[in-house]
Amino acid sequence: MKHIFSLLVVALITCASTAIAKAGDLAEILADGVVKIAVPESFAPFGSVGASGEHEGYDVDVAKLIAKDLGVELKLVPVVSKQRIPFLETDRVDLVVSVMGANPTRAKSINFSSAYAPFYSGAFASSNLDISTPSDLSGLTVGVTGGTLEDLELTKTAPSDAKITRFGDNAATLSAFTSGQVQVLVSGNTAAASLTEADPNLDIERKYIIKDSPCFIGVKKGNEDLLRWVNVFVLHKKVGGELNAISEKWLGQALPPLPSL
Repeated sequence: MKHIFSLLVVALITCASTAIAKAGDLAEILADGVVKIAVPESFAPFGSVGASGEHEGYDVDVAKLIAKDLGVELKLVPVVSKQRIPFLETDRVDLVVSVMGANPTRAKSINFSSAYAPFYSGAFASSNLDISTPSDLSGLTVGVTGGTLEDLELTKTAPSDAKITRFGDNAATLSAFTSGQVQVLVSGNTAAASLTEADPNLDIERKYIIKDSPCFIGVKKGNEDLLRWVNVFVLHKKVGGELNAISEKWLGQALPPLPSL
């Protein structure tokens, strides 16, 4: 009987210790004075090595803001896509800010914050064109990379008199827009952002979103305090305009409405 009682005591202590460890997720970061955040290793403009030799990009700026608001040192951990969830699960990082979409499969392994960044396919054109829906493409020349998801969606929604030209690769599609061969560019927002980066004076703006796949911050299961803090952080930076400034800086576009979880 004493032996059984001892085993129960040990089990209770173990469970309590585990619960304390999980509940102290945010407290541990604050106590350690360091937050480890995974960012894209090479996925511009969200994260890549810049001309200075330092990592830079949308996600890097968000990571810096997180560390600043926490009041701790930032340790950036560059990752490729397949490393994001394993690094979080094995405590090599505290958070994943790395162009990660949320889906039911991933949600079995980790938790997600509210969306912090836009990742989408859209229609882009100069500011003097009034375009807000697919029907507004009527009579306009439109460039898209053939066989892509953007091409499939455009084919379904564009009016019959839209003059669609399908190019063999993204480089040719982007070149067609900058050279004036087409009036409207249909592409991913990162591709459109590369044009703004190359020429900040280029007159290009998002007209409407074709397919939306926003980015979410990954948080380890059980770290509920940290998850709640991150959601407050995202809300605060949306309302305060900091995320919009980062979007303008790296994507060349205003921050669109983003979903909350």
